[in-house]
Amino acid sequence: MSQEILLETGTNEFEILEFFITSQKNENSPSEANSFGINVAKVVEVIENPGLEITYDNVNPCFMGVIPLRGEILPVLDLSRWLKIPRKKSKNEIIIVTEFSKQTAGFLVSGVVEIHRLDWTQVESPDKLVASSKENCVVGIVQIEEKIIQLLDLEYMISDLTGLKIEAKSNSFVSDYTYRALIADDSKLIREMLRNSLEEANFEVREFTNGLDCWNYLNQMASDSEDDTIKKDTGYDIIITDIEMPQMDGFTLTKNIKQHAVLKNIPVLLYSSIITEELYHKGQSVGADEQMSKPDLHKVPQVSVKMIEQYRSK
Repeated sequence: MSQEILLETGTNEFEILEFFITSQKNENSPSEANSFGINVAKVVEVIENPGLEITYDNVNPCFMGVIPLRGEILPVLDLSRWLKIPRKKSKNEIIIVTEFSKQTAGFLVSGVVEIHRLDWTQVESPDKLVASSKENCVVGIVQIEEKIIQLLDLEYMISDLTGLKIEAKSNSFVSDYTYRALIADDSKLIREMLRNSLEEANFEVREFTNGLDCWNYLNQMASDSEDDTIKKDTGYDIIITDIEMPQMDGFTLTKNIKQHAVLKNIPVLLYSSIITEELYHKGQSVGADEQMSKPDLHKVPQVSVKMIEQYRSK
């Protein structure tokens, strides 16, 4: 689905699939539609629920079972259970088939609405109370007319629901030199794991929660440089950025860096769950030096050093 919808890369635009979960506390209370959204780049297709029901002997109460899909086995998860929403059962419920971080999974929802094309500047970060709640994996809020749509962190959700925790493998690689890495990622979990992995490999790390803050910092750093060069003692040796981020995405950040007379000399690694063979060309079009798909976290330090040394040998 997402591969067929082409957006010009580096314009800070993206598309979300709006869907809803209908909630009802009890039979006598009114029903309510709760609106959510996910990046179209993670959506493979939308299918009707073939009648799959929760079986109460499942290890995880959100796991509904599996269904066959074009010769493959698709695990299906009840999204409402993760979000702790008392879903009102209805006919023609929908399963959103997703693919990211090298995993395919289906999420049961009440229905889908439409696809919205947005700019990342329209995405507001959730308040601290929502962002810190384990039960609530909301990474952004979008208002479209009178409707509030919550964007969900499917990476964290799938790792919890399937029991496949995102953890860094033991990192035996240590750089002979101390390099400086700058990280831009809106996921606190991913930032922490990247920082720990890089610091273990002899990196110094600075973090940003979105592309815009990262770009403003880099731009100011370049302006402060006396002779229009990034000095080793004031700059960074590599930039590692996510793609999906509020305010400015990783594609736009990379494009800005590579079009800058000074900053273009810093290698950029795109590290994201939506990097696939079909979408790899998007990172190339904005000048990314390397692209890696989550969750290959243990490979990041060694790949980063290789990129830095390649740049220094030019």
